[in-house]
Amino acid sequence: MIRQSPAAAGEEAMPLPLPAPQSTEHRDAQSPAGETAATLPTLRLGPGAQNVALAVLATIAVVFALEWAQIFVITLLLGLLFAYTLNPLVVWLEQIRVPRVVGTTVVMAAVVCSLILGAYSLRGQFQTILDQVPEAVNKVSTGLASVRKGQTSTMQKVQTAASEIEKATSQAAGIDSTPKRPVTRVVIDTPGFKLGDFLWANSVGAVGLLGQASMVLFLTFFLLLSGDTYKRKLVRLTGPTFSNRKITVRILDDINESVQRYMSMLLATNVLVALLTWLALRWIGLENAGAWAVAAGLLHVIPYFGPAVTAAAIGMAAFMQFDALSMALLPAGASLAVATFVGTFVTTWMTGRIAKMNTAAVFVSLLFWAWLWGIWGMLLSIPITVIVKVVAQHVEQLEAIAELLGE
Repeated sequence: MIRQSPAAAGEEAMPLPLPAPQSTEHRDAQSPAGETAATLPTLRLGPGAQNVALAVLATIAVVFALEWAQIFVITLLLGLLFAYTLNPLVVWLEQIRVPRVVGTTVVMAAVVCSLILGAYSLRGQFQTILDQVPEAVNKVSTGLASVRKGQTSTMQKVQTAASEIEKATSQAAGIDSTPKRPVTRVVIDTPGFKLGDFLWANSVGAVGLLGQASMVLFLTFFLLLSGDTYKRKLVRLTGPTFSNRKITVRILDDINESVQRYMSMLLATNVLVALLTWLALRWIGLENAGAWAVAAGLLHVIPYFGPAVTAAAIGMAAFMQFDALSMALLPAGASLAVATFVGTFVTTWMTGRIAKMNTAAVFVSLLFWAWLWGIWGMLLSIPITVIVKVVAQHVEQLEAIAELLGE
């Protein structure tokens, strides 16, 4: 008799018993090495990794765009910074019933006239410094030539001693040390320095700098004249929801307050550097102390690089006047000490209170923008970092950047 299976009879099939699980040691011993590696946990990249890759590519594209549009972006940023700095004066004039067009014109005219008046009052000292440049260059070149001559004689002695040691070693080893035929050397004569080319290159650079400065002044004037127009436009562009508009207004207000505080701090610290440098140089007895103090205050805007250049120039001027190395190092060291004191204690303390950023993030930002834009990048690095931090604090997707830049 053929026995019908339970499945064919419509009965429910009983599950087959499963084999007992083997121990880990027994399974690893029986399975080959490839199967053991396949059972190890692996890291699976989800959609977040793709977003990170897209963010990296977008960052690289932005960096190349900033490098390509360097002149335009720098001019725009300088105009925005000056507009933020001068806007409180225009607002104050508006509060006393002065029209914004008149107030903007008065403020810009006052700034330009102050710059021209300051340059005109110090023209004699700057002219004296420029007249001393050829003599200073001659002295420095003579000193470098003497140092190079001493180094050459020392190197000749070292080469002579090395050749004698080589000859003695060759004789001891039984090697023929007779001199071979001298090798003919080809010397390429490079073109010398041409004063006409140098003056033409500098004149072209000066014309470009004046043109860029004029564009910055016009941009500042038009930004001050527009008032809150662009602020209202940006608020409208964020969307119809009240929360987005509120966050946008808060971001713009925080940027305005942070930039104004930073520029005020920068003005105060530069004036302090100029005043302390003038007192130190007058006490030492250096000529044209006022012009050097103004240069120290202006170059202190550029972190690290500006004070170093100022100290080197003051040291050269002191060497020209006193003709002694010790007297050259004294005013240079005094200028560097003033810049270090103000930068370490005053600027760092005030920047921490204004932006609340850690020092490492500020220094890394300085390195990045200096690599990208050179001197202009060093000048604009801290304001850009302050703006980025303010925006990142109010945008949820940028909380990581705010955390990296914060204290």
